[in-house]
Amino acid sequence: MISHLVNRVCLAFAAALALTAPAGAAPVVYGGQLKGSSEIPANASPATGTAIVTVETTANTMRVQADFTGLVAVNTAAHIHCCVAQPANAPVATVTPTFTGFPGGVMAGSYDHTFDMTLATSYNASFITANGGTVASALNVLFAGIAAGQAYFNIHTTTSPGGEIRSILIPAPIAQSKSSRKVHAGSNFNLPLAP
Repeated sequence: MISHLVNRVCLAFAAALALTAPAGAAPVVYGGQLKGSSEIPANASPATGTAIVTVETTANTMRVQADFTGLVAVNTAAHIHCCVAQPANAPVATVTPTFTGFPGGVMAGSYDHTFDMTLATSYNASFITANGGTVASALNVLFAGIAAGQAYFNIHTTTSPGGEIRSILIPAPIAQSKSSRKVHAGSNFNLPLAP
């Protein structure tokens, strides 16, 4: 119970810092461990994975990186849902049905893509409509929702069309090396990344 309170206080502080960061601020990294127990309703999938989302507010880009393995069935979609207090189900915010170039029809894979968030093609059209009707308003709502801990990364499969594994995106201080980035967010997780 106390650790939940500490996590919520840290999340609120990190979200406040992200929202008040000066122009030209460093990119903010969010991430988490993908697992079936994080789905609503939870499932017993043995699959695991990691998601890292790097928000760059100066360039208005969002880098999405993922590594996943052990899905029970082949994946059909992957995207970010936002903006509802977590844990809860939320609408799809990013491009549908799946991220541009995300490996499809597989049970394991890796992904790394940077989205230009000033383009309508980076979003689910209904997310734009529901959040002010412009790409600029959708960008502001999505970035604020991610910073507030109201977004999650989700991988859907043929046997779990509502999602087989997910992770709430939380702020993650990072320590970098040439071959990997270790992200610390409550529990540690690693994702090998290209420099």
